[in-house]
Amino acid sequence: MSNKTTIQVCVKCRTAAEPKEPRDQRAGARFLRALQAAAPQDLEIVPVECFNICKRPVTLGFAASGKWTYLYGDFSADAPESVTEAVAAARAHARSHDGFIPIDERSAFLRTAIIARTPPAK
Repeated sequence: MSNKTTIQVCVKCRTAAEPKEPRDQRAGARFLRALQAAAPQDLEIVPVECFNICKRPVTLGFAASGKWTYLYGDFSADAPESVTEAVAAARAHARSHDGFIPIDERSAFLRTAIIARTPPAK
């Protein structure tokens, strides 16, 4: 992992109403494409096969070497503001020296979307 903050996107995420196939039309895959189209050069965007948090699509991870990793769910593949929210969260993660984002610095959405926070790998 580089020193850049990475947005990890679960490309297998799908809503309950979506069919299993084709996989490239699932919510997670659509969100990945929308995020890539936004082209934030200061962030890395990587697909992840599955976070196993299927009840909270679309699930994203925010990670960087030596920093806390955050998992958030409930991003919408069909709402442009979700991409904006993801980029803002990743940049807040990047600005932090340890990746820890204080709750009062998180948007209202991120306060409810958090799934987990894990400490940096040693």
